[in-house]
Amino acid sequence: MSDNSTATGRTPVDFWFDPVCPWAWMTSRWMLEVEKVRDVEVRWHVMSLAVLNEDRLDDLPDEYRDLLENKAWGPVRVVVAAQQLHGDEVVGPLYTALGTRFHNRGEGVTREAVEAALKDVGLPVELADHAGSDAYDTELRASHKEGIDKVGQEVGTPVIAVPGADGEQIAFFGPVVTPAPKGEEAAKLWDGTLMVASIPGFYEIKRTRTQGPIFD
Repeated sequence: MSDNSTATGRTPVDFWFDPVCPWAWMTSRWMLEVEKVRDVEVRWHVMSLAVLNEDRLDDLPDEYRDLLENKAWGPVRVVVAAQQLHGDEVVGPLYTALGTRFHNRGEGVTREAVEAALKDVGLPVELADHAGSDAYDTELRASHKEGIDKVGQEVGTPVIAVPGADGEQIAFFGPVVTPAPKGEEAAKLWDGTLMVASIPGFYEIKRTRTQGPIFD
């Protein structure tokens, strides 16, 4: 099977996320909408805001630094442990369960929310113990590096990569959007994102965010 098609014959979309990031969560919900209206299939991978920012913590606002140091490591470590012990197919469902509890339900990044998410998808709650373990940090860092190497250091999460016309992947950060578009709006944003990402030398379109994530 070529990297340009999945087992279903659909075009693969590789998506790197950190479970604690609300903006990656918004983009991931849009990506699930895109799967309904375009011939694509998402392959889920972890990246880590804690790893991304570990060398610049002193330059970050106190609240964000507290998130990275005290909360961000746990959930992504649990996802990696679940992947290593139960297979790639659990990553997407577990992300959905975690994100729904962290973001939509406002339960916060807590041990209780992680355990409940594991139960939601039929995984052992003992996996939550990996939140405080570095047992799979090598695999976590390798997954993070794979995504970042495709797009560059000056971005965050999510990172999306799709096959380009020459067979090489085109990777980009974002799109950052709220609320997550649905139906034809999701399709339009996908088509436009692919169009600009495919232009050699294109790097960025951006404007100031005037509202926070809308979880619906």
